[in-house]
Amino acid sequence: MTSSFRPAYLIHGDDHGRIGERRANLRRMAEGAAGAGGVELLDADAATPELVAAGLNTMTFAMGHRFLIVDGVERFKDADVKAALVPALAAMPPDTTVAFFAREDGRAKVPPSLAAAVKACGGVVAVEQTLKARELPRWIVQEAAKLGLELDGGAARVLVEHVGERQQRLLRELEKLALEWGPGTRLGVEEVEAVAAPSAEHQVWGFIDALVSRDRAAAVRAYLELRAQGEALPRLIPLMAKRLREVHAIAARLEAGESAAALKATLKLSPYAADRRIKDARGSDADALRRAIIALADLELASRGLADVAEDTAALRAIDAIAA
Repeated sequence: MTSSFRPAYLIHGDDHGRIGERRANLRRMAEGAAGAGGVELLDADAATPELVAAGLNTMTFAMGHRFLIVDGVERFKDADVKAALVPALAAMPPDTTVAFFAREDGRAKVPPSLAAAVKACGGVVAVEQTLKARELPRWIVQEAAKLGLELDGGAARVLVEHVGERQQRLLRELEKLALEWGPGTRLGVEEVEAVAAPSAEHQVWGFIDALVSRDRAAAVRAYLELRAQGEALPRLIPLMAKRLREVHAIAARLEAGESAAALKATLKLSPYAADRRIKDARGSDADALRRAIIALADLELASRGLADVAEDTAALRAIDAIAA
C-alpha cells in the first residue's frame, strides 16, 4: 500500500502554540503508522544539518515506514543546510519521512535553502503565522462557523478583549462556547461574556440585570461591590444605557400591539438575549423606561463633575429612580 506521508515536511512561523500542536499530531500519526520504534526525535539542542543528514543516510533494521522529527531548525545556517542537508534530502531513502519544525522569532528564521529543498523532494512547507490584532475578529467568526456557531463581529471583539490575542487560547474558548450552546446557535456579546468574561465582568452584567429588572436592593448591592473593586462609573454608564434603550424600544413596540414572536424575528440579538429583553420589557412599561433613560443622562453629567454631589451619591439616586 502506498504511504500517505510525504517525504518531508517543514512547519514554521511565529505561532508557536499551533506549531507545537502540529508536531504533536504528526508524532501521534507517525507512531500509529510505524510504532514508537519507527519514530526518531532530534531536539532543538542536538539538531544540526550534519546530524540530520547523517540520520537520513543511516541504515536501520526497522520494518515499514521510518520517521525523523527535527526541532529547532530556525537556528540552522543556510550555508550548512546547502552543504549537508540539501544533498541528503535530494537522495531521500524510500519509506522515510523527515519533519522539520521551526519556531521563528525575531531574526531566528528558517534558511531559504531548507524550504526550497523540502519542496524539491516532494515535501510540504506550511507557515503558521499569528494574525494581527485587527484581523482576529474576522478570523474568530470564521473559526466559530467551522464549529457550527454564528458569532457576530461585536461578540468576536469582546472575546479578544477578555481572552487576549493568542489564537490557540481563542480557539479553546470557541470550543467551550460550542459545547455550551450547541451547533446552529447564533451568539452575541452576552453569551460570549457568560463563558469568557472573568468574574468581575460577570458582576457588571449582574448589576445591569438587577437594574433593568428594577430590583433596587440587588442593584445597589452590586453597584457598591463593583465600586469597592475599583470599577469606574464612566465605564458602567454606557452599558446601562445600551440595555435600557434596548428594553425601552421593545416595551414600546409591545405596547403598540406587536406580538413577541414578530418582534423577536426583527431583533439583531441571539435568541437567548432576545428572550431576555422581551421578558424585561414585559416586566416594565415604556414610560418608566423612558424616565430611567433620563435619569441615566443626568448621571452621565454627574460623572463628568457637572453636579453638586459626589458621583456615588448621584449613582445611588439614579438607581433609586430607575428601580422605582
